[in-house]
Amino acid sequence: MDPAGSMGMAPLAAWPALGGIGRAWMGGPAHKDGKVMHPDLLNPDLKELQYAVRGELYLKGEELRKAGKEIIFTNVGNPHALGAKPLTFPRQVLALVAAPFLLDHPKVSEMFPSDAIARAKKLLVDFKGGIGAYSDSKGNPVVRQEVADFIEKRDGFPANPENIFLTDGASVAVRLALEAMIRDSDDVVMVPIPQYPLYSASIALYGGSLAGYYLDESQGWSMDMNSVRQVIKDQRSKGKCVRAIVYINPGNPTGQCLSYANLQELIKFAHEEKVVLLADEVYQENVYQDKLPFVSSKKVLMEMGGDAARDVELISFHTVSKGSPGECGLRGGYAEFTNMHPDTMAELYKAVSINLSPNTVGQVSMSLLVNPPKPGDVSYDQYKQEREAEIASLRRRAHLVTDGFNAMEGFSCNFVEGAMYAFPKVEIPAKAVEKAKSLGKSPDVFYCLRLLEETGISTVPGSGFGQKEGTFHLRTTILPREEKMKEFVEKFKKFNEAFRKEYA
Repeated sequence: MDPAGSMGMAPLAAWPALGGIGRAWMGGPAHKDGKVMHPDLLNPDLKELQYAVRGELYLKGEELRKAGKEIIFTNVGNPHALGAKPLTFPRQVLALVAAPFLLDHPKVSEMFPSDAIARAKKLLVDFKGGIGAYSDSKGNPVVRQEVADFIEKRDGFPANPENIFLTDGASVAVRLALEAMIRDSDDVVMVPIPQYPLYSASIALYGGSLAGYYLDESQGWSMDMNSVRQVIKDQRSKGKCVRAIVYINPGNPTGQCLSYANLQELIKFAHEEKVVLLADEVYQENVYQDKLPFVSSKKVLMEMGGDAARDVELISFHTVSKGSPGECGLRGGYAEFTNMHPDTMAELYKAVSINLSPNTVGQVSMSLLVNPPKPGDVSYDQYKQEREAEIASLRRRAHLVTDGFNAMEGFSCNFVEGAMYAFPKVEIPAKAVEKAKSLGKSPDVFYCLRLLEETGISTVPGSGFGQKEGTFHLRTTILPREEKMKEFVEKFKKFNEAFRKEYA
């Protein structure tokens, strides 16, 4: 250690030149109340971010729940919290991997099927030291190869496991990409409106700028590429640097599925305008209609061929939190980086190394998602039945919610083609709008608060996602189980009738 006691760092006398960090280390600046971590002294970008999914409505719902009121939390896509059951095979394997001593139990073959036992033993070999040890910072190489194999089987084109990062859910992967590309407030990321607040919050946190492009509600929340091109033109006329465009397919909160042609247009746009494609594909299993099956951006890009297939930079995200597993709490996700500069990949690896490794339970969960039981395996029939039953139930709930909203006065709702949400438009009576303004609230916030207080249904106001001025929406999941969803629709209908009568 050197005389300054800094283990190789600059002597303390030199620290004032380093700015605020050095000054805080030496005892200032502090607020007049003596707190260095006073709200007035926090990173202003942190204070700017908003996350509506767990904002005012969620906090009010928690307050009412603690007071004894039954709350139906449809504000967030959290399937198990609303009654979804874990798929059997993945949890059997997780149990054995988490408690490997069970493999030595004399009755282990009576408690667990043979393929679950074999898979657990393999994973324990793959994760040297078990799941209690760190993995590589990009994630276990065997699991990354399984993800690459899954992508190749899905798309028909090879994937390089070295370009795949396993992460603690897709949200961490998104933030990794945004943090890497945003340099200052002149860097712009284009985001669909309505959008998932992860994007607006993260862009604000990293000091960038968001430019919204509106989805067309009258056309089933479709993309209007003329509008997209106008947004980038406007941003560049202001001297801004547009770095990337986000799209969510299937959509959150809007539930639409992008067509093959939509994705071709996006890829052409990215190629012409030199922007990165950020493909949020976490709901790829959640498709409830047949005319637009899910197709990945990677598949379309590779099939287009030519310069685009070689040059367009694409980052795709997936997770175990959605689809039939719905394993939100296990925090397993991945990002695949396509056509990235090798030095950029090295910088990204450096960034994830700060956290040492993604959580290993999430990595095992991702392994089980992308490499499930195969035909002929002991657990295959049960696994297939459980997955298909859950998606079929979600399809029925998608119809139930869409039809329920469209039968309510003042509501209109596009069919929920995919994902886990409905985003209906609601006409709020003029007197209710006036009442909301007198309380200093947006009318959709006022409506959703009243709904929560009177029915226990927790939704998210459309203003938390963005909406065209003069329109009001709300987002609800379609995740309550079918019987509960019928109760949800009836409660909602009665509330809406009473609310409209009150403010007629």
